[in-house]
Amino acid sequence: MAATTHTVTNQVPPLVGYDVFAADRALSEAVERHIEPGVLPVAREELGALGRSAGSAQAQEWGAQANEHPPVLRTHDRYGNRIDEVEFHPAWHRLLGHAVAAGLTDAWGRPAGHVRRAAGFLVWTQAEAGHGCPLSMTHAAVPALRTDPVLAAEWEPRLTSYVYEEGLRPASEKAGVLFGMGMTEKQGGTDVRSNTTRAEPIAGDGEYLLTGHKWFCSAPMSDGFLVLAQAPGGLSCFLVPRVLPDGSRNAFAIQRLKDKLGNKSNASSEVEFDGTWARRVGEEGRGVRTIIEMVAATRLDCVLGSAALMRQAVAQAIHHATYRSAFGGLLIEKPLMRNVLADLALESEAATVLAMRLAAAYDTDSEEERAFLRIAVPAAKYWVTKRCTPVVGEALECLGGNGYVEESGMPRLLREAPLNSIWEGSGNVQALDVLRALQREPQALDAFLREVGKTRGADHRLDAAIKDLLTELADLEGIEARARRLVERMALVLQGSLLVRWAPPEVSDAFCASRLGGDWGAAFGTLPHSLDLASVVTRARPVAD
Repeated sequence: MAATTHTVTNQVPPLVGYDVFAADRALSEAVERHIEPGVLPVAREELGALGRSAGSAQAQEWGAQANEHPPVLRTHDRYGNRIDEVEFHPAWHRLLGHAVAAGLTDAWGRPAGHVRRAAGFLVWTQAEAGHGCPLSMTHAAVPALRTDPVLAAEWEPRLTSYVYEEGLRPASEKAGVLFGMGMTEKQGGTDVRSNTTRAEPIAGDGEYLLTGHKWFCSAPMSDGFLVLAQAPGGLSCFLVPRVLPDGSRNAFAIQRLKDKLGNKSNASSEVEFDGTWARRVGEEGRGVRTIIEMVAATRLDCVLGSAALMRQAVAQAIHHATYRSAFGGLLIEKPLMRNVLADLALESEAATVLAMRLAAAYDTDSEEERAFLRIAVPAAKYWVTKRCTPVVGEALECLGGNGYVEESGMPRLLREAPLNSIWEGSGNVQALDVLRALQREPQALDAFLREVGKTRGADHRLDAAIKDLLTELADLEGIEARARRLVERMALVLQGSLLVRWAPPEVSDAFCASRLGGDWGAAFGTLPHSLDLASVVTRARPVAD
């Protein structure tokens, strides 16, 4: 019998049993906006089903289990034979299986494929973020493989399959496969041109043997990998299968799994190649150019992943404030808490709207949109991923001490938050990539300016921010040292432009006043009190109409 003093009151019910997609107005409106009417009903139905699954108690339990029981490396079997297998909790496989069945590795060949997949990725990874890594790389491998029509014909149907099959077997025997990637090495990191892994050609056309190491090889349980190595003709891209066509294991020695800050459910590894069989993808000496489309696609997924983390954190914060009472009333009714929640909601909606605009550009695939993506992807990757950690941290604080406890789920979100800013090129890499595009591809800047110019005259603060940005772009002195400031401004102007076009007035007004107009403090919760903050919070509340 419980003690009479242990009556539980004023505790918040769990945020469970809801449609993650339908409850996210910014996301559902983006889907309506970017998908043509003929495809929209099907997309709406599939995303609704995925949203209900993501918000279910079952999916939330899978996410908790996958992180409580991280992967384990098995280098040898009981007899001493090298097997190099990674063992995962069943929850990991259930998460991956559900994601693959929902089409989260299939964007390149179906109508509005990128918008549908991006929305699904944003919805489903709110249940658990770690398994998004193999989903992302499997999806992103397609454009790299298409540089070789023979390889694409063999592998693309498996990569875009809706069937998930765990276990290492020849790819020809599986209905669907997953891909990983190995680019960085311990002596070079992001400077992949300093890679030392060697690729020696052998008798078969396009066949090589690799010798070397990879400091970060993501998702080592995957069926195949795209890796970079030094061939006689220079740095080149290669496809490395885990299992060879005859059923024997390729030489793929997993030395250890990384013990990471977060992302615990996902395996990141160090691997050694020693006579590892590989097929060249693309031409010798053009490895970076071959794999760059894969990198661009995974960078977009970093934006989507951060938007998903922000959305889940903000949803939890608003849900908590809706039910929790303090100082004579509900937290959500307190002006100062409302200011904090509205500020967080603005950041989340701006991230979602930008991420979905990028996905729509992939679907359009015109020369104009490709030029736009050349600047918009690294700029968005730089800014949105950097905003994720402070947003999640502030959202955790909204729950007070309850948020600091593991059972709330908020600590897992906070540990995950810095990841996307580091993966696929950290902040400086993205800023320098934008500078390269500005210097070498003038059409990219033209496309970017045409995009933000679509709202000219709609908001005076946005107009002033665009004018200031043009002044900065015209000044090349010390451009590298101030690249972060420039890219931050570009991302904010782009977000402001998209919100002015598509968001309700209370959202765009608050964003432009604070992020562009400077009427804002150095912490969240410092929006001008005269804004319609209640409407901003109500819009972001995780309750479907």
